[in-house]
Amino acid sequence: MLLPLDIVVAVKLATLKEEPTFAWLAHEMGVSASQAHVAVGRCVESGLIHADSKRVVRASLLEFLVHGVQYMLPGKLGPEARGIATSFSAAPLNEQIDAQEIIVWPHPEGNLRGTSLEPIYKIVPDVARRDAHFHSMMAMVDAIRIGRARERNLAKDLLRGLVYDGS
Repeated sequence: MLLPLDIVVAVKLATLKEEPTFAWLAHEMGVSASQAHVAVGRCVESGLIHADSKRVVRASLLEFLVHGVQYMLPGKLGPEARGIATSFSAAPLNEQIDAQEIIVWPHPEGNLRGTSLEPIYKIVPDVARRDAHFHSMMAMVDAIRIGRARERNLAKDLLRGLVYDGS
């Protein structure tokens, strides 16, 4: 059974061109090497990562992000907070939707104020601050989790390009 960290690790791996070591992955994610190793193992069991490497099965990851994550981890909006843009407030979706509302992952070093959305795992804002591709992918996942039909459909199309762009 997948856990939220596993999804975040799979998305991070999808942004990489080369297979990382567990030590590097753990450092980039801000988790222990054993947490990274176990997360990759669960992704292998679920068919999101190839068993012989840490390479993502892109079609499976995309299918899960588009059709499964919203049911596994539904998004709930919270109070206004300082944070980092996500969902339709972040690139690339913010270039196609002119929304009045700003959605953020709460973070003390964020540069926006808006309606808060808890990330699917606590490390997401920190990893997103260091990796723009990861940020865009996770923001599109959030748009699928909380958006209306138009936003979800646009996010799905954009996510498809982002998942395959990392190959």
